[in-house]
Amino acid sequence: MINPTLSSRIPERINRIDELAHNIWWSWHPKARDLFKALDYPLWRSSGHNPVKVLYDTSVETLQKAAADPAFVALYDSVMADFDADMQDSHTWFARNYAEVLNGPVAYFSMEYALHNSLPIYAGGLGILAGDMCKEASDLGLPFVGVGFMYPQGYFHQHISAEGWQQEIYKQLNFREAPINQVLSPRGDRTITTVKLHNRTLAIGVWLVRVGRVNIYLLDTNLDENTAEDRQLSARLYTADPEMRIQQEIILGIGGVRVLRALGINPAIWHANEGHSAFMNLERIREEVEKGISFSDALRKIQLSSVFTTHTPVPSGHDSFSHGLIDKYFDGFWQSLGIDRDTFLKLGQPDIRGQNGFNMTTLAMNTSNQRNAVSHLHEIETKRMWKELWPDTPEENIPICHITNGVHVPTWIGLDFIRLFEKYFGPDWLKHQDDAELWKKVHEIPDEEIWEIHRSLKARLIEVIMGRAQLRWAEGEVNAQQVVCMGALLNPQILTIGFSRRFTEYKRPALILYDIPRLKKIINNPRYPVQIVFAGKSHPADFSGKYLLHKVYSLALDREFQGRIAFVEDYDMHVARYLTRGIDVWLNTPYRMQEASGTSGMKAAINGVPNLSVRDGWWEEGYNGANGWAIGPGPEAAYSPDQDKNDAESLYKLLEEEIIPLYYDQDWNGVPHGWIKRVKESIASVMPRFSACRMVKEYTIKLYSAASPAKEKA
Repeated sequence: MINPTLSSRIPERINRIDELAHNIWWSWHPKARDLFKALDYPLWRSSGHNPVKVLYDTSVETLQKAAADPAFVALYDSVMADFDADMQDSHTWFARNYAEVLNGPVAYFSMEYALHNSLPIYAGGLGILAGDMCKEASDLGLPFVGVGFMYPQGYFHQHISAEGWQQEIYKQLNFREAPINQVLSPRGDRTITTVKLHNRTLAIGVWLVRVGRVNIYLLDTNLDENTAEDRQLSARLYTADPEMRIQQEIILGIGGVRVLRALGINPAIWHANEGHSAFMNLERIREEVEKGISFSDALRKIQLSSVFTTHTPVPSGHDSFSHGLIDKYFDGFWQSLGIDRDTFLKLGQPDIRGQNGFNMTTLAMNTSNQRNAVSHLHEIETKRMWKELWPDTPEENIPICHITNGVHVPTWIGLDFIRLFEKYFGPDWLKHQDDAELWKKVHEIPDEEIWEIHRSLKARLIEVIMGRAQLRWAEGEVNAQQVVCMGALLNPQILTIGFSRRFTEYKRPALILYDIPRLKKIINNPRYPVQIVFAGKSHPADFSGKYLLHKVYSLALDREFQGRIAFVEDYDMHVARYLTRGIDVWLNTPYRMQEASGTSGMKAAINGVPNLSVRDGWWEEGYNGANGWAIGPGPEAAYSPDQDKNDAESLYKLLEEEIIPLYYDQDWNGVPHGWIKRVKESIASVMPRFSACRMVKEYTIKLYSAASPAKEKA
């Protein structure tokens, strides 16, 4: 649906530019981005690369001039031709190989989606994965719909106080300027469906986000029919209050199923991305029981078409609700399933958190036949964690597989590298991005060309960091010391290490600060200096994470580091793109067996940034000895009491003896050929194996095909 207010301002000759702005397809197609840049480049930059806002803020006169400009119109026609060809392509990978397998779309339920910074409804890695999944489903032609929440306050924006403490700032989303559209019921009102919450009925509205071919339906409780309290249920992401949390998960799971039914969408596969949405399977069982079949038969039927992905190897990361809350919100529901309370509660037991609760991951495991972890190591840990569900099955035979995460290459690859790969591999290289043979040719590209691209990307990163620091200074909100902490003294000629991810204890953001005197010697080496850029948020309720952030920020204030430790505020997708492209070394230091997969290091690697990481998550599969560096031993050291001490020693030794000398070993033209050899191997080894292209194909082949009712009939 084209926005009527906006469309009235746009000249007829370019009237579909509104349609394009409201489809996030533009975000991963450079020529489409160029179109909005050409309309008004200063507005494009000030809007945070938000084309909907650009169209609203561009004057009518400018729009009319654009419509009369032959160059702009030619670009517009070319972009729209590409867009239409993509949306109407009937020869996609899925259509060629699996068209007969699914008799309906995959319904993908996720608590968050990271699609673009103009729609800030995500907190971190789970949302990034979900967003990349949707984009790649569109590229491959996989029939796919997403279900999630519209959070008008989204996740918080981050400022750091002068004392180094995180401050959370919530900003209301301007719906008019976001790439979304309201979905109206056949009656013409906003209520699409309802759910029961304890003693009241809650109305649910829906917003539509178009992501190429994929539609994502975001649920909204901010409707006039609801109480003031209930209207806030969909306001923020990841509330710490357990009662509000269970209400949100009922809305997502049960309400999400009802929304799809009301819209006439009949999925073939139901995919729960984490346990937050597991109530969807209870609603689907209820539907079957209502048709007259028994609970046990309904459960078996629903299990067949259900896929569940778990991302969390830490017990505390799995949602669990007290029996009191379950009684309050599901009293009456279990009768509609044809079972008693005890049978209902067993669907969510055991609770691995050690509490007498109803565990959402257990529920998802029990109501799905296809279950996967997100890396090989994570599969091993997940089987160990959930072996109580299969007490008579040897641990290695527990029915949980793994599909290692991947990243959507067109979203995360730098434009300079896109042009480089087009030059050497041809214009269709993206269609072969998961072909390992193609990427062996990276080694044939001249070192000088890759180094020049990296230098350019690094300069842009530091320019962006310094620009953000200057803006905060100009706003009068920070002092001179804070500007230094924000990166005002960074030097693009110095080896730069990046640590950018959620600040929480198990990720060990302060590991590199373990021995401060030794670190100062490394950073302040007069011939071979080093600088470190930190970025990331702590969950508002994660006080230990906030303390770690405070520790890092306080050290950045230490003059003896000469401004070479910087903390970049308000880490989001926009900042992440610059960091993953422009950093020299990507640092990752989690406690072993506590990071399910991770994806930020993959984004860095495909942009020629080598990883320096503990062998956990995806890096245990990705590291080959020549494409980066491994800190300490492998997973066998997971439970060593000296893990921090030993890993810090390994990290410092790698920096002092290998990484720093290799980086600064440059020829007369300033090209570090040994370093570039590792950069090339990083790209060649990571690109084909850790792309979302490979990942979505693997989900289709291993899980969706196995769960498909159409396959059963065949």
